[in-house]
Amino acid sequence: MCPPYRYAMRTNIEFDQIDEQGPQDYAAAFEVPLADFLREELAGVGPVTVEVHAEQGGSEGEYSVEGRVRFTADYTCSRCVEPYPIANDSTFHVLFRPRPAGLGEMEEVEITHEGELDVEFYSERSIPLRDLAIEQVQLSIPMKPLCEDKCLGLCTTCGANRNREQCACGESVVDDRWGALQDIRVQLAKKKDI
Repeated sequence: MCPPYRYAMRTNIEFDQIDEQGPQDYAAAFEVPLADFLREELAGVGPVTVEVHAEQGGSEGEYSVEGRVRFTADYTCSRCVEPYPIANDSTFHVLFRPRPAGLGEMEEVEITHEGELDVEFYSERSIPLRDLAIEQVQLSIPMKPLCEDKCLGLCTTCGANRNREQCACGESVVDDRWGALQDIRVQLAKKKDI
């Protein structure tokens, strides 16, 4: 958990400043357009607030960032496709390391150890808080958000939201491709009766 620091309103983490002055605290709030998230599970998002404590890491050129991101949003339920509100307040930890020599800017760096899952590689010595905040929001969105665990979803026949209405469709819909099996069942029943 990120301790309560006194934050200066700065929008970039500056590694040179950390090298010269020691650990730094940052905070900012951003209005981020929905299109910047590229996630269909997100139906709307309010202001995103990020607070960060950054300091030198344990190796040359490494920086450790502890932070917290807060936002409100509307997720789209993966079963009933209705938006529902959430409030998120989560902490994160990221290690920034220099991009390995010889790798192009667009080339992916291969992760070889489980401990490297929270590592990001940099080539610029300034990290925009906005980009970090968007990334943390992206990571907090569930793969299949549900408005509630007991969500009944949509009727597969008529598309009615079964949480709000009971449709006239039969509960069991028979696929015509299984008709041949029904014929076999009837024939077996006749043989038992003989």
